[in-house]
Amino acid sequence: MTDALKRLSDEGVAIWLDDLSRKRITSGNLAELIDQQHVVGVTTNPTIFQKAISQGDGYDQQVSDLAARRVTVEEAIRMITTADVRDAADILRPVFDATDGQDGRVSIEVDPRLAHNTKATVAEARQLAWLVDRPNTLIKIPATRAGLPAIAETIGNGISVNVTLIFSLERYRAVMDAYLTGLEKAKERGLDLSKIHSVASFFVSRVDTEIDRRIDEMGTDEAKALRGKAGVANARLAYQAYEEVFSSDRWNALENAGANKQRPLWASTGVKDKAYKDTMYVEELVAPNTVNTMPEATLEATEDHGEIRGDAVRGTYEQARADLDALERIGISYDEVVQVLEDEGVDKFEGSWNDLLKSTEAELERLAPAEG
Repeated sequence: MTDALKRLSDEGVAIWLDDLSRKRITSGNLAELIDQQHVVGVTTNPTIFQKAISQGDGYDQQVSDLAARRVTVEEAIRMITTADVRDAADILRPVFDATDGQDGRVSIEVDPRLAHNTKATVAEARQLAWLVDRPNTLIKIPATRAGLPAIAETIGNGISVNVTLIFSLERYRAVMDAYLTGLEKAKERGLDLSKIHSVASFFVSRVDTEIDRRIDEMGTDEAKALRGKAGVANARLAYQAYEEVFSSDRWNALENAGANKQRPLWASTGVKDKAYKDTMYVEELVAPNTVNTMPEATLEATEDHGEIRGDAVRGTYEQARADLDALERIGISYDEVVQVLEDEGVDKFEGSWNDLLKSTEAELERLAPAEG
C-alpha cells in the first residue's frame, strides 16, 4: 500500500466515497474508511440507493414496519434513504466539527423527476433538509436550467447544496452565479453565511465515454490521438473558471461577510475504459480546495498504486483549451456533447428512481403482514 490517499488529502483534495448502504453503516465499514483511508464525506444518488435496497436483508426490519403502516412507496423510499443519510451524517460528525463544516458531509438527492420544476425542487430540498435534520447534510440539486434558480433559492434559505450533473463550462459558470445569488439572498435575510456550504459536481468520465465513442466512429488517426483527453481538459478548465469567479469583487464582498467558497467536486471518476489507468481521474485532477468523490474500486486503486505528484491542474489551462479546440476542428461539437450528457444524466437518474420505486414496492409487498 502507498500513502497516496494521505498525499492526496495533503494536496487539498477531500476524498469522498461515492456509495452508501445500511450494511456499510452497521458493519463499521464506513467508520473504518474514515479512520484508515482518509474518507471525509459520502455522496449518494438514486442508483446507489436502488442497488443497496435490492441487495441483502439490511432493510427488512424497517421495510416490514413501513409495510405494516401501509405507507406509500414514495414515503417508504424517503424514510429508508433519509435514515441511512442521518446515520452516515452522525458517523461523519467528528470530521464535520474538525473541519468547521467543510467536510464530514453526506449528500442526498432531490427526486430526479423534479429536475425541470423549480418550485417543486425548492420544496423537496426543504423537506429533505427537515427530514434528515443534520447540519452536515448536502441536498443534491441537478444543474438543469430549472435547477439554477432552485439552487439560488435553496442556498438563500440557508440550506447547503451539492449541485450535481454539471458537464459544460458555461453551465458551471451559471452554477457558480446561482450560488453567489443564493448567498446574497441569505445575507439579505440575515442568515449566517459561514454556516452555508456548497460543492459543484463536475462530471468527468462520462465526457470521455461520449467523445471517445464519436472518435471511434470516425476512426481516423487524427481523431484517435484525442481519445481520453476531453474529460480531464474540461475539468481543468472548470477549475480555471472557479479561480476566476472566486477571486472576483462580487465574491470578495461575500467572503468578507463570512461566506465559504463553493468547491469544485470531481464526480464520475471511475474509469470506464480499460485502456486508461484506473486512477487517471484522481491523479490528473489534483488541485487545492477540491473534492474527489470516488467509487470504492477507485479509492482502493488509488491507495494501492496511485501516483500523486502535486498540483496537476494549475498551469495546464492552455493545453486543456487546445485539446477541446482540436475536437471541434475534427467535427465533434462540445455544445452538442454536453447537452446530450445532461439529458442522459437526468434520464438515467430518473430511470434509477423508477427502478428504486419498483424494487421498494416489491420489498413492501414481500414483507407486508398477513391480513387479519
